[in-house]
Amino acid sequence: MKKFAVIGLGTFGESVAKSLTEKGAEVIAIDRDMERVEDIQDYVSVAVQLDSTDENALLAQGIHEVDVAVVCIGEDFESNLLTSVLLKQIGVKEVITRATRPIESKILKAVGIERVVNPEEEVGERLAYSLMHPTLKEIFYLAGDISVAELETPHLFVGKSLQELALRAKYGINLIVIRSPVLDKEAEPVREKVIMPTAETVIQAGDLLVVVGTKEAINKVTALK
Repeated sequence: MKKFAVIGLGTFGESVAKSLTEKGAEVIAIDRDMERVEDIQDYVSVAVQLDSTDENALLAQGIHEVDVAVVCIGEDFESNLLTSVLLKQIGVKEVITRATRPIESKILKAVGIERVVNPEEEVGERLAYSLMHPTLKEIFYLAGDISVAELETPHLFVGKSLQELALRAKYGINLIVIRSPVLDKEAEPVREKVIMPTAETVIQAGDLLVVVGTKEAINKVTALK
């Protein structure tokens, strides 16, 4: 079982800690505020009140032995930065840190934090995507410029097989899953089936396509009619 430390139990940190626990991880949740610790203690393996910039306090809780530490201190960047650096120094294998502004991301990366997340920025960008591309249902960002997106089937694709469409060659995307509605006698969608497509799979009207590609490639496909 993977072991995580989540430091900073505001809205974002609490959500991360609970989601990890629900997925079967062992989670140590940490905050300076005892009220926040008490609010989450029934949802995680261990909930502790401590100052995360205190090396001895972290070592006493075995934080140096976790697989991943997620630093979610949003209201105090100095503590966020010092905690992140300290976690690296005591030997935590992977440190992921939240930033709330671009300058914070730059500083964190400059001190050796490889993975910096900005939830507010990501939510804003995803909202902008959905507003600009109504056929785009959801998008998730992976490494670099690569994204996973769920989009409505362009009319151009309907009735054609993947072999005919040659999506990677023509559009620079890979189709990984099709979510296809199952109709009842009144032609109303009542459920859906998930299809792992092959070259012979034919795209149907109403299918939702889950694709992987660059933002530029996904933009081109969402613009198709």
